[in-house]
Amino acid sequence: MNNRRFIDGLIRLIIFLSIIFVIANISIMAQGDKNEVCLSCHKILTPGIFSQWEQSRHNPAGVGCFDCHSAAEADTDGFMHNGHRIAVIVSPKDCAQCHEKEFTEQKGSHHAKAGQILGSLDNLLGEVVGGEPAVNIGCRQCHVSEVKIGADGKPTADTWPNTGMGRINPDSSWGSCSACHARHQFSVKQTRQPEACGKCHLGPDHPQIEVWNESKHGVLYHADRENMKLDSTPWRAGKEYFAGPTCSSCHMSAGGSQDVTHDVGERISWTLRPAVSVKLNMVVLDDDSKEDVIGDSPSLPKAGEMFKTSSGEIKKVREVVDWKSRRGRMQNICSQCHEKGFVAGAYAQFDDFVELYNEKFAKPAKSIIDELKAAGKLTKPDFDEQLEWTWYEIWHHEGRRGRHGAAMQGPDYAWWHGLYEVSKHFYTEFIPELKEIAGEELAKQLMDKYLFSQPGHLWYRDGMSKEALEKIQQFYQERYGK
Repeated sequence: MNNRRFIDGLIRLIIFLSIIFVIANISIMAQGDKNEVCLSCHKILTPGIFSQWEQSRHNPAGVGCFDCHSAAEADTDGFMHNGHRIAVIVSPKDCAQCHEKEFTEQKGSHHAKAGQILGSLDNLLGEVVGGEPAVNIGCRQCHVSEVKIGADGKPTADTWPNTGMGRINPDSSWGSCSACHARHQFSVKQTRQPEACGKCHLGPDHPQIEVWNESKHGVLYHADRENMKLDSTPWRAGKEYFAGPTCSSCHMSAGGSQDVTHDVGERISWTLRPAVSVKLNMVVLDDDSKEDVIGDSPSLPKAGEMFKTSSGEIKKVREVVDWKSRRGRMQNICSQCHEKGFVAGAYAQFDDFVELYNEKFAKPAKSIIDELKAAGKLTKPDFDEQLEWTWYEIWHHEGRRGRHGAAMQGPDYAWWHGLYEVSKHFYTEFIPELKEIAGEELAKQLMDKYLFSQPGHLWYRDGMSKEALEKIQQFYQERYGK
């Protein structure tokens, strides 16, 4: 019993002395090094944060808490904390104090623009069909919206915590460095692993990490992970490591003549996000923002010309990177591990798949939907009719899965989770629902115009030809001996 009392008293004494220690440090904050005082408190109050920082590259570089979290008088998200003005949010603009190149590349990227999805059909589904709490926990943890600041200078509970890639910050910057570089360690090893990207790039509509895991790249990575030298500087495919590239290997890291980039879309030539895929040209403007111009456009602006942005602003063009050049950048990375014919063949198969999806299913279905709306057969609101749900899942889920499967060489996602699902639901749901909404006469006109004008759909109307059936029968006989 006496031992127990002694231990309890000792614990209370330790707690008391710790509090005195914290208070003493706070009282000298104005006189001492601000970072050191922050650390002395947080080592006790939030040991996890302290340990993360202690293991980071910031520590030996002399970068501490106050260097990142200090707030100016003009900062709307600033508040007084133990005699000094600080902010909870560390925005990309704050990180740019030391990482200007990375900030410049990131600010015009698709990652930074991820919040712009909030005006899309996805957002309608989340906020209206679902509900605001689902959006906060779901959509906004990747795409996010504006972080709002309360009267106390701190982020409001309905918009924070939030490390979404498309976060709109109080200082008007877009994005969140900590979406990839988890604070407070900011480990480059962690960001190079596919799991860092898999927080957002997974699931029914953009299963990049699942596709990658199925691909030979993913298989090789998992087999040789311990030899990937993920914390190496520099980190180049074909030099520091030889197998199993991750997401960052292809989309961000150095290799060949390519330098490291924090614009993950810089090497992408197709967009696989919309209903119909298009080629992407990149217009870089004088304020480091970037605009996509689609297709083989003969009217691409030239460096030095003025350009009207998607928001209506007029800006000066600094550089134009057409889709072929963007593709060339990615192929330059591929060529560090693959010979030229392999790379060319992979892209030819990818292009053929995307064109098949576009021409056979996406363009006809989109044209039919547009004509039904113009004819008043579909109402203006989205998702109030079954056909709209069916079409949305065909392109947004199944079509994206198939296209990403083709892009990243994941065969099961290209076919069974992709174009098979597209085909099945196009023929067994989309067309029957079209007939029900449009009536037989209009449905026939639309199908003759958009479907049966191309040979790929004739089997549905006319059945399999004798030649096609004989070819299938011959295949089975040769393959199975029957």
